[in-house]
Amino acid sequence: MKQLTLKTTSGSCEILVSKSLKNVQNYIPAKRTIILTDRQVASLYRNQFPNFPVIEIGIGESSKNLETVNRIYRELIELEADRSTFLLGVGGGVVTDVTGFVGSTFLRGIDYGFVASTILAQVDAAIGGKNGVNYSGYKNLVGTIRQPRFVICDLDMLRTLSIQEVRSGLSEVVKTAAIRNADLFTFLENNLEKILSLDTEAIEKIVAECVQIKAEIVEHDERESGQRRLLNFGHTFGHAIEKVTRLTHGESVSVGMCLSADFSVKRRILVPEQSSRLKDLLKQIGLTIDVSLQKDAIVQAMWKDKKREDENLHFVFLYDIGDARTELISLTNLKEFIDDMR
Repeated sequence: MKQLTLKTTSGSCEILVSKSLKNVQNYIPAKRTIILTDRQVASLYRNQFPNFPVIEIGIGESSKNLETVNRIYRELIELEADRSTFLLGVGGGVVTDVTGFVGSTFLRGIDYGFVASTILAQVDAAIGGKNGVNYSGYKNLVGTIRQPRFVICDLDMLRTLSIQEVRSGLSEVVKTAAIRNADLFTFLENNLEKILSLDTEAIEKIVAECVQIKAEIVEHDERESGQRRLLNFGHTFGHAIEKVTRLTHGESVSVGMCLSADFSVKRRILVPEQSSRLKDLLKQIGLTIDVSLQKDAIVQAMWKDKKREDENLHFVFLYDIGDARTELISLTNLKEFIDDMR
């Protein structure tokens, strides 16, 4: 079991990497708690919380919208929730995003916490206080930044994931290692079989290290005005790809990282060998690394990117494995790179 405290201007968050859902009972405050989860997680774990009312949402990105939020508001009102009510989001990234958004806005903000049930949520979505929903086809366009009271990363829950969900989550692990920790990247290369089989020791190591890296970044830059932008490596392309294709978030980010590496090579700041190393690891995980792109649709989607400032965009370039840096580039330059792709 590993534990750390993330401290920011908006509050503190206890993060626990554990192997037992029972630990959550020690963190829930002694007041009324309402659980938010999706139907799949509820079918597996609802009996763990027999005394708490449960609000279920749909499964997947299609449920992460203001319509879902409005329905939850209505159910909270029917349950007579007040400012002393605690929300507990149990599930993956969609559940934690929606729970955080509802908790940040209902009655101008009530306390909430997360039990993260997927690799993607444990290493990324549930950590850092970003809460958002999709709007008008664009990812996380409406949201808040507010820290949960706690995040519990239950490693045992990962055993219920499909291999596709495991691979999708590992895309964010690769991203974290690529931007910040070359040793973790090497560990992934050398222990991939154990990781894909969810070996307890290997999974605990990568989740704990990713949590530590993200917590350190968020503590220094909660509002994403500087180094937190590094966490968007692969996501500028990835979110656009996710919008115009049928790829999952993890697969889209995987392709996005490959394109970002190609862009870095083209600008002669990354040697081709390191780009190949990144692509080889993603391919060995079983992730998509190349896809036929609708170039005009990709460019159009990028215009809605949250990182855009007028005609420019904060883009994350890879200089080496473990060394990423952001640069403000024009959307024209980005479009030229896309147009030049095969």
